Amino acid sequence: MGLELKDVCKNFGTKEAVKHLNITIDKPGVYGLLGTNGAGKTTTIRMILGIIKKTSGTISWNGKEVKRENVNFGYMPEERGVYPKTKIYDQLMYFARLKGMKQKEANEAIDYWLKRLDMEEYRDMLAEKLSKGNQQKIQFIISVMNDPELIVLDEPFSGLDPVNTETLKKVMKELIKENKYIIMSSHQMASVEEFCTDLTILNRGTTVLQGNLAKIKNGYPSEKIEIITVENIDNIIKQAGLEIIENTDNHYLVKIKKEKQGEELFKKLAETNIRVIKFEFKKPTLNEIFIEKVGA
Repeated sequence: MGLELKDVCKNFGTKEAVKHLNITIDKPGVYGLLGTNGAGKTTTIRMILGIIKKTSGTISWNGKEVKRENVNFGYMPEERGVYPKTKIYDQLMYFARLKGMKQKEANEAIDYWLKRLDMEEYRDMLAEKLSKGNQQKIQFIISVMNDPELIVLDEPFSGLDPVNTETLKKVMKELIKENKYIIMSSHQMASVEEFCTDLTILNRGTTVLQGNLAKIKNGYPSEKIEIITVENIDNIIKQAGLEIIENTDNHYLVKIKKEKQGEELFKKLAETNIRVIKFEFKKPTLNEIFIEKVGA
């Protein structure tokens, strides 16, 4: 079951856009496909969906070669894909019929998703009248209204305000509970960390990091401690020979070279009766790991 890419390559003339890519997504959930601009993410997505042909390798869904007739998928591209001079309902119906939905089924799906994303008032409005964020929500509806097995979301939170971001996140969590397979490509590392259990990071078409996100992070040593105290502890930290990276109202981020330094600092705080609200060893964030792998 699931999606498998084996030794997939894509060349554009003499340029190798994707080089010997291997990905296995064998369980429902959100899989992260990350990389800098031009790393090969969009090319990979388009090969998975059959929009462009691969140069070599195999792409299979549930053991069969990926073709339009054997994969029910939804795709939300990063670039805007709505028709500006067409009413929202008309183009939702157009895309629904392209996906093979019958009119009654399509109407029910359109009604449901417009209500679910608080878009009912825009039903008969021209797309060009909508904000960038609301156009993004329409594209999301197009990607999921046919109840797809495989959903590909390219920068799904782009252009959304905090309220609409939370709405979309709730919908994604619902899709995860429904055991959907979701591939998410995003530069918003906090969202990737929130949703993705496994990921691949590409750099110039080559895989530079791949695997379970929790295991990847656990493979890194803790180099920082987050401390929140009632009292100011600047002097105690400095006496321990440690560097304060940030301090906002006794909310500290402290740099350490090894965890034993943190343990000794915690012991010192206890000995001096400092009231500690939080003391946590911090692993590198995905953003920091990403920069380490592709920043050069």
